[in-house]
Amino acid sequence: MKQEIHLNFESYGSWKELAAADTQLLQAALESAAKAYAPYSRFRVGAALRMEDGSIVCGNNQENASYPQGLCAERVALFSASAQFPEKRIIALALVAESSEMPLSPCGGCRQVLLEYEQRQNSPIRLLMGAANGSVIVLQKAAELLPFSFSKENLNAVSKQAQ
Repeated sequence: MKQEIHLNFESYGSWKELAAADTQLLQAALESAAKAYAPYSRFRVGAALRMEDGSIVCGNNQENASYPQGLCAERVALFSASAQFPEKRIIALALVAESSEMPLSPCGGCRQVLLEYEQRQNSPIRLLMGAANGSVIVLQKAAELLPFSFSKENLNAVSKQAQ
């Protein structure tokens, strides 16, 4: 049986088309990108999270000469927010690369982590994927980026089979 998956998103040519809170979050991500530790790729990425109380938590990519040991901006921000405010929900995440001319999308590993956080808090995380030149793609939930995801339900199914 053939089935289709549809992705719903919004696309904007400029940050000016967004609500002030969204522009503020993208600006925080861009400012965080400037502080990234990216001596090898020189690709500086910043992420900014808006928590349910309105506070903002930022992160940026952290590289290492042993490439797999680095972390993406999204995970730095998510892990930092979870460590500092484990009881607060994450409402939105903005992602911006300092030098990108097109909106930046999370890598596969970050998509998986975002999905886990959505499931953990039982509410969506709105994504604002921005370009330094002002264009933005907005998704209402991170799960849209990973339609055939791996989750705790997969692990629970294996546990039940083993019993």
